[in-house]
Amino acid sequence: QVQLVESGGGLVQAGGSLRLSCAASGRAFSGYVMGWFRQAPGKEREFVAAISWNVGSTYYADSVKGRFTISRDNAKNTMYLQINSLKPEDTAVYYCAAKFSSSIYILHNYDYWGQGTQVTVSS
Repeated sequence: QVQLVESGGGLVQAGGSLRLSCAASGRAFSGYVMGWFRQAPGKEREFVAAISWNVGSTYYADSVKGRFTISRDNAKNTMYLQINSLKPEDTAVYYCAAKFSSSIYILHNYDYWGQGTQVTVSS
């Protein structure tokens, strides 16, 4: 059974940085796409970034390009999200997700989700 566990969230001041981690277990993730999503209070969950597990190709939402970097460490079965120049509007619960797919550009139909980690940015 696939398990995804996020960590690394917290309270930071605007302009600061955080690195979120997503530890994946339960199977080999070859052929999978891993993604980060976030949900701010009162808003719908939105796509942030995705990465192909095999090749490492990446795709970002326009709103985070240049500030967020998604990466993965295949040996550790862990995915990361480096967030720089944090803004108050980045405040949200951040979720990692996974699906068996060949495309990082399809933003839906993720099969597995973590429990989320809270990121709060103070102004």
